[in-house]
Amino acid sequence: MNNKLKKQKDFDLVFNKGNRVFSKSLTLLFIKKDSLKIGISVSKKHGKAFLRNRIKRLIRACLVNFKNSFNDNYYVVIVPKVLEEYSYLTFLNDLEYTLKKGKLING
Repeated sequence: MNNKLKKQKDFDLVFNKGNRVFSKSLTLLFIKKDSLKIGISVSKKHGKAFLRNRIKRLIRACLVNFKNSFNDNYYVVIVPKVLEEYSYLTFLNDLEYTLKKGKLING
């Protein structure tokens, strides 16, 4: 995806003023802006770098399913929760749930 949220000030804006939606494996933070940008924030609590990178890859793979579904332009930050095991299907279901609950996609 080309529309990555990269700047620290944008992450800070979403963390400080954004709306939050929770699921079993994810926390979704979002704020309405002029363009769609998505960032993933995985803390060191999740483990070593290879595991954090795997989590980000799984979430990015799930995001491909929703890239054309967004209702409007938002800055979105996805924060995974610490789990015993991380799976594509868990992230896919919880991402769909949080996007619908936050009214970012139709459904």
